[in-house]
Amino acid sequence: MLNSRVVKVVSGLSIILSMTVAVIAAEQPPLTHKLTPVKQSIMAPALKLQDMDEETTDLKDLKGKTVVVNFWATWCPPCRREMGSLERLHQATKDKNVEVLAVDIGEDEDAVFAFLGELDPSPEFTVLFNKDGSLMQSWQVRGLPTTFIINPKGEISYRAVGGREFDHPDIIKAITDLNTPEDKS
Repeated sequence: MLNSRVVKVVSGLSIILSMTVAVIAAEQPPLTHKLTPVKQSIMAPALKLQDMDEETTDLKDLKGKTVVVNFWATWCPPCRREMGSLERLHQATKDKNVEVLAVDIGEDEDAVFAFLGELDPSPEFTVLFNKDGSLMQSWQVRGLPTTFIINPKGEISYRAVGGREFDHPDIIKAITDLNTPEDKS
């Protein structure tokens, strides 16, 4: 008799848990595949940060490439959701003059390392640290995730606030199209 009560309680709990997971999943809006064009010519602000190996990446050294700059944090659900698509974007464009930089805001290496270790595959793009969050002001980041697409001249071409499917063909095309040579006539 006790066993049947335990089975009923466990069955009831598993149903509640399944329903809770379904509600949580339903509350997360789908990631979009659109980028917002920046209409006026705006040079990207300075960005010079260290990665987990204490190597410094300076955005000005990447002039001549298209650069995806993603501001994120491990505690941000849409940031976590888009990490896999950022890696797929990186893999699809790494031989097409595109760099992907993920700038973690306000966290230490241990927290980020633990999160990245959970991902399969583990990201191969550059992860940088802005522990004091100072770049949020100069880059005008109002919320996370926020991503900027920088053209080879160093200008901001697109901005994306909120989660994205960065491996969507429309986004990959928009990013790689920035690398087309200008008409020299």
